[in-house]
Amino acid sequence: MQGYSQLTTLIVLLCIFPSCFQLAIAEDGVCSAPESVFGEDSNLRPMYWKVTNPTLAPSHLQDLPGFTRSVYERDHALVTPESHVLSPVPEWKNTLGAYLITPAMGSHFVMYIAKMLGNAKSGLPPSGVERFVFVVHGAVTLTNGAGNSHNLTVDSYAYLPPNVHHSVESDSAATLVVFERRYALEGEFNPELIIGSTDKQALLETPGEIFQLRKLLPTSMAYDFNIHIMDFQPGEFLNVKEVHYNQHGLLLLEGQGIYRLGNSWYPVQAGDAIWMAPFVPQWYAALGKTRTRYLIYKDVNRNPL
Repeated sequence: MQGYSQLTTLIVLLCIFPSCFQLAIAEDGVCSAPESVFGEDSNLRPMYWKVTNPTLAPSHLQDLPGFTRSVYERDHALVTPESHVLSPVPEWKNTLGAYLITPAMGSHFVMYIAKMLGNAKSGLPPSGVERFVFVVHGAVTLTNGAGNSHNLTVDSYAYLPPNVHHSVESDSAATLVVFERRYALEGEFNPELIIGSTDKQALLETPGEIFQLRKLLPTSMAYDFNIHIMDFQPGEFLNVKEVHYNQHGLLLLEGQGIYRLGNSWYPVQAGDAIWMAPFVPQWYAALGKTRTRYLIYKDVNRNPL
């Protein structure tokens, strides 16, 4: 029945959006996607534009009542933009949020999209909770308890240790992806506030793999999670079919591809979010004509006991 359901979804998409799936046969006999599908003046768009303006947007599904690509299973979830339910973020001013991953799923962290509407300001997380913010649209100002301010633009981020007073403010529209979790204390380690941007982080070696990897947080024991940025060129894929104790929260920032979760295979695109429970089999392959980039949460440095 599961295979039948996935086939039905594919047929529906082919019928409604044929231009998104057309293949053109080149003179050399090689199949390729039309430029209008994957080219789409991508060089003229702001970075991560497709996160807030996905190819298959909620507006495209208005004439298909009840249809969604979102899936929730015992050990994974795919949450797509047409399923986002926006509501005011508790303690934030002029900000709407969509909670994509919460402990109700079985996760030990929260992941949400925060849409700051202008003249907006963040609230503080609960006591003992650490926070990571990543800008995908617009710009914000982060101010710490000492009054020091930092401007964060697209592709910039901040890590706020637990119980560190701070605020994130925006005079105009901005979109953040936010991760929060209760800090897992380990010995006398004290994490520090971190401000950074993806392009300032070094590419790391990935033995046996061909994707590019950056880690946004230090790998020291003070930090109980990390955020990775992973880049795949079209046609590249994970060599290892991963099964591990770590949890993941993922947001596709650019590109499209196929994600295997458990025994299911999901077409995914920029703007999609994924939760992966411990030990769910997982694998990714990048499709299309542009790179895939995704941001992924991973718990680290703590004994699973």
